[in-house]
Amino acid sequence: MSRLFRVALSGDFRKSDGSPTFADFDLAPLSSAPGVEMAFLEARSPLEAEQLEDFDALILLAHRFSAASVPRSGRLSVIARFGVGYDSVDVAACTAGDIALVITPDGVRRPVAVSIMTLMLALTSKLMVKDRLARLGAAGFAARGEHMGVGLVGKTLGSIGVGNIGAELFRLARPFGMHFAAHDPFADAAIAAELGIELVSLEELFTRSDVLAVNCPLTPATHHLVNAERLKLMKPSAYFINTARGGIVDQEALTRVLREGRIAGAGLDVLEVEPPSPDDPLLQLDNVILSPHALCWTDQCFAGNGAADVRAVLDVQQGRVPSGIVNREVINRPASPASCIGTPPIGHSRAVAYDFIARSRSIGCPGRNGVAGSRALRDAKWPQQGVGHQSSGDPRAHRRAHCTLGSADPPRPDMQPSEPSIQSRLRVRCRAFA
Repeated sequence: MSRLFRVALSGDFRKSDGSPTFADFDLAPLSSAPGVEMAFLEARSPLEAEQLEDFDALILLAHRFSAASVPRSGRLSVIARFGVGYDSVDVAACTAGDIALVITPDGVRRPVAVSIMTLMLALTSKLMVKDRLARLGAAGFAARGEHMGVGLVGKTLGSIGVGNIGAELFRLARPFGMHFAAHDPFADAAIAAELGIELVSLEELFTRSDVLAVNCPLTPATHHLVNAERLKLMKPSAYFINTARGGIVDQEALTRVLREGRIAGAGLDVLEVEPPSPDDPLLQLDNVILSPHALCWTDQCFAGNGAADVRAVLDVQQGRVPSGIVNREVINRPASPASCIGTPPIGHSRAVAYDFIARSRSIGCPGRNGVAGSRALRDAKWPQQGVGHQSSGDPRAHRRAHCTLGSADPPRPDMQPSEPSIQSRLRVRCRAFA
């Protein structure tokens, strides 16, 4: 009899009184799934390895997962992050521990793009200023002519990144009659052409954009990508928007530019330090709209993120490779040697390998991670054309594996590898629960 597939949820999914933090996260499909047992962890950040020793999957909200969080048992197979940002997760440690990190591009694509549109419209129409004027009564109404908004027709909307969210932003902005420009070294040229996006250098993007949005992930390569030198290139009438990650922007430089009026304004859903210090000078500026890293938080966004995480976990439980994997190396490398009843002959086919695993499981012989024959594929002759920069010269493959620049989100469906190319130790390990 197969053991239960155990799913942990980080402690921040529950309030101190035990009630759910987000009621729109529907756990019913998980709690009712056959062979699945779920449990909430104690609220610790970073998570501790001992908390996860007996779990196969983790659904992670905001708590950190560090190298010290990796359980020694080797049982943990997948971390499903609630959202697309994964700077709170030690990806290298996950990869070394054969733990797939999954994010939720479908859950945030539209909500985040809508957030950017919200900030763009609020900034260019001077919504916050006019709100204050209306509250002043007659004096405010008398001053409204001094705060004329800016029309968008013919203006240039720029994006640092044309991935999942960046492309959706341009789709939403189509009716506004704007010109589209973007910088993304790993952009899909066909998608850019379809959306009418002109791909330009990063410096040209800063120079030309009337509204510039950040849509790339925070990585060592993108830390302070938006710096003083590049901000100097922007028009005095331009607006800057960041809904990605605060660390992509040199906040001191941005604050200085805004204070000196060298750009018209900014809309920021993210900051370098969250929450900010009460004396942060950025908080004193009138030409900035701020949101506490929550502008995209809607019932639909959280329902979508939750559904995507549950689907990823159940995919693993049922022997399928989940979508949205960040560190595809864990499924593109061969598995390690079998820990029971021997291994198939060198050069065996995928079908022979899976048959071996099924037979091992049928006689109750679990391998590493509790999955029969999980180490059986070490010497299999698998195709080598998988994704990831180590096995492909395609620059888009590098982007899919590492998201170095161009998207705060993971691979699009058209960029997924073909099934025969997957050398999936994850797939093999999880088949014991199918």
